[in-house]
Amino acid sequence: MPLYADIVLPLYQPTYTFEVAEGCALSEGDAVAVQFGVKAVYTGVVWRIHDSRPDAKRIKTISQKLYDQPLLSPRQMKFWEWIADYYMCTLGEVMRVALPALIKPKGADEEEFAREQFRPRTESFVRLLGALSLDERAKLERRAPRQYELLALLEQRGEVRRAECDPAAIVALRKKGVVEVVEREVESSAIEVDVSVLPTLSESQSRALEQIISDFDKVQTVLLRGVTGSGKTEIYMHLAAQTLAEGGDVLYLVPEIAMTSQLLARIRRVFGERVTPYHSKLTNLRRSEIFHRLGCSEGGELVLGTRSALFLPICNLRLIIVDEEHDSSYKQTEPAPRYQGRDAAVMLAYLNGAKVLLGSATPSIESYVRAATGKYREVVLSERYGGAQLPEVIISDTIRAAKRGERKSHFNKVLLDKIEERLERGEQVLLFQNRRGVSPFVACESCGWTARCPHCNVSLTLHGGGRLTCHYCGYNEPQPRRCPACKSAEVMPMGFGTEKVEQEIAALFPEARVARLDRDTLTSESACNRIVEAFERGETDILVGTQIITKGFDFSRVTLVGVLNADNLLNAPDYRASERAFQTIMQFAGRGGRGEMRGEVVIQTAEPEHPVLRQVARGDYESMACEQSAERNSFFYPPYSRIVAITMRYRNAEILHRAAKGLAEELRKRFSRRVLGPTIPPVDRVRGEHIVEIMLKIESGASFARARQILREVLKEVLSPKEYRNIVTICNVDAS
Repeated sequence: MPLYADIVLPLYQPTYTFEVAEGCALSEGDAVAVQFGVKAVYTGVVWRIHDSRPDAKRIKTISQKLYDQPLLSPRQMKFWEWIADYYMCTLGEVMRVALPALIKPKGADEEEFAREQFRPRTESFVRLLGALSLDERAKLERRAPRQYELLALLEQRGEVRRAECDPAAIVALRKKGVVEVVEREVESSAIEVDVSVLPTLSESQSRALEQIISDFDKVQTVLLRGVTGSGKTEIYMHLAAQTLAEGGDVLYLVPEIAMTSQLLARIRRVFGERVTPYHSKLTNLRRSEIFHRLGCSEGGELVLGTRSALFLPICNLRLIIVDEEHDSSYKQTEPAPRYQGRDAAVMLAYLNGAKVLLGSATPSIESYVRAATGKYREVVLSERYGGAQLPEVIISDTIRAAKRGERKSHFNKVLLDKIEERLERGEQVLLFQNRRGVSPFVACESCGWTARCPHCNVSLTLHGGGRLTCHYCGYNEPQPRRCPACKSAEVMPMGFGTEKVEQEIAALFPEARVARLDRDTLTSESACNRIVEAFERGETDILVGTQIITKGFDFSRVTLVGVLNADNLLNAPDYRASERAFQTIMQFAGRGGRGEMRGEVVIQTAEPEHPVLRQVARGDYESMACEQSAERNSFFYPPYSRIVAITMRYRNAEILHRAAKGLAEELRKRFSRRVLGPTIPPVDRVRGEHIVEIMLKIESGASFARARQILREVLKEVLSPKEYRNIVTICNVDAS
């Protein structure tokens, strides 16, 4: 009897059925090569094997099995199914995000597919071959510090993973005959941790660790709420050491790639080279190597990664640590699946029988309520490690400063004076501005014309070199010398971004060494590492950045942090605005004064009496959380409801609005007052497509699974007419 296999392909499609060739032994979870279309060959995953022949006249046959062992375990397959069902997408869309690019070549022809090289059980290492003379070493230190750093590291360790090294430094040292690159198999075994190198815990940290271990006997998930600088990372390391010593695997999640370099160095000092970093800035080959190696491991793995690490084949997962669990970066926005990494981590732990530790100084309101209602246990660390004081918060009124002539460019005098003090004392400064570029927009002072993207309904951002750029579609053009509307020469930048701050600070303090860390400078892992490590070594005096610099960094020389425009955070059109403003400013404030000297925080704002800023000044998380929780309950927002944001996009505005109106009317027949919209969002056109939004709010006591099922049925029914079939419809579950 012939057998058939349902295959998941990395496409926005359901599974496809192929015939299993006679003599081809397949299992569920196997990776196979299948022909799709005339010539294209895809990697697919066997999802189900059965003997039911589909109705199609012609059924293609699976051409080859790719690996000796299944690519996915049964637990991974269940996790994919949960992601696809809960976040309302296809298994193919999950596959596109979950697997590294080299494991799922997209439509390569057969010759290209045959050339793909996977090394499932090997890793690349850089090894020291010879030594340089003292003169050569001195010359290298002066002229090529990156090469010198790599050489010193190799002299200390003997060999280092290639992924940790600067590629240009490797090439240069290979030409000199000093190093070689080798491939070798990596054995899997439990990590033997030398407890003497684990960080020593304070009395309060020890009590917190004991409480966490005790709570894990009662619940799966524990929330660790510790003020910034309280030493949560040291507790994470002790828990990880205990898990690894027992042969279990640990997944340590962080919200941003930028955080991994500094944290990785700290963790490797304790756990050695078996700590595996995983994030999107690694090369495709490196990501594929990691995926295959972990699938062959027998335990004792510590993976440090961003949200995509949730999809790695960690075989003996026993502990998941979610650091900065409140961070919005854990929520995937594009492409599907639009999953929330924190919540997905809890489900992954449930499927693996593992424990979850959520850590934050400012937990999300969702986690706060779950802890308050007993679903999670909460452990609190209320004092900084080593008795360090929390920074002093100074709220500086920008309007008052301007009236009194105490404002220069975008900086109040109090902030400039304190920057000057720090520079004189050889200390460091962090400056936060929540916008990239030189200026958020360019406008004509005569007629009010604003430079806008021709494809998106947004203003263009001015960047260095006089280029105007759209942050939605990437369109760019030169800044006009004269207004296209009235021909005036008064076309001026309005507002300011990080690039402008960097320029102005460098002009105000020419002796200072200034650097910038934002999405424009975060072009690769090595670029990010260079900026962070230079600041950590004291080679930079002032670091300017967006929200990236507010997260998890530990710089002992920073004694002053400045928030340049808190009003951008406070006045965002979002029900989470107050919560996120508090979290962002508190997290950023915590970057200061982590050494022996107390830090200061200067917050520039036009609303000095704003309740959130007063809560920040007091460090009063409880007040903020209680206030926001009560407000959410009154207005039926998460965690007291679940939100599905339905976004519809189409080039023809008339057809789009007609379809959206019909969809909303049909949804109201099923969901009544739970449906809001359709509404036109502030950005209502992107890449030439018009946008309309509908919101569905389901109370927490109702069946959310049933609500999703009804929503799928209504979408299929309403959007089935031919004129609506090309409308792009996105369902963003638990939209933020």
